[in-house]
Amino acid sequence: MHTDTLPHGLTIFPIPAFTDNYIWCVHDQSHAIVVDPGDAQPVLDYLKAKGLALSAVLITHHHRDHTGGIAKLVSAHPELTVIGPRGGHIRGLTKSVSQGDTVALPVLNMSLQVMEVPGHTLDHIAFLGHGIIFCGDTLFSAGCGRLFEGSPEQMHHSLNKIKRLPDSTKIYCTHEYTQANVAFALTVEPNNLALQQYSKWVDEMRTANTPTLPSTLKEQKEINPFLRAHEPRIKTAAEAYCKNTLVDDVAVFAAVRRWKDEF
Repeated sequence: MHTDTLPHGLTIFPIPAFTDNYIWCVHDQSHAIVVDPGDAQPVLDYLKAKGLALSAVLITHHHRDHTGGIAKLVSAHPELTVIGPRGGHIRGLTKSVSQGDTVALPVLNMSLQVMEVPGHTLDHIAFLGHGIIFCGDTLFSAGCGRLFEGSPEQMHHSLNKIKRLPDSTKIYCTHEYTQANVAFALTVEPNNLALQQYSKWVDEMRTANTPTLPSTLKEQKEINPFLRAHEPRIKTAAEAYCKNTLVDDVAVFAAVRRWKDEF
């Protein structure tokens, strides 16, 4: 399984859960944090195998496949810090955070900033720092989350917030949806050469059962139709799909999201 290393020696490992979730585990060979543990058992198994002590859990939003493991992890680690979005609606949180808050993780010498990114859900947040972003179900490789609670305007605004980060930012989302997302993206923008090349790489990775994540923001700006609503080719394709004139980038984004829902 793929592992990634942060500049100051931390490892980020994707713990597989359910059919296509990744629970990201950041560790220094002794202490660990995990992001969006929908299921506790794979986390407990990984911690045991690696001899890691779990010190914190980060939650991006309230969906069960991101929160379902909290109770069991807290039961196994009673002093566990569990950090997630404000609202009082997620059981087990020990700290609620919102836009601009800083999450200090001293055991790993990490400090992450909180960014509110509503759209998929209204409570959705992302954690960013050290050149990475844990963005849950907001931005996927070659895709974005469904709009279960938020509006197209909200999601477009959230994606634009992420787009303003440095191009080198590594994108850690929580689902292995890349292959299906790429198939859709190629329908929207079949002549995108970067996307064609990326598609071949994704197929190779998935054939080898290797994660396609993380990606980089630079890569996503080149291939992801949901970050490219401003591009004339995307607008033309979206207008052909909905048989309507689309007046602005939000309308283009909304049409492409609807198209993906029906794809």
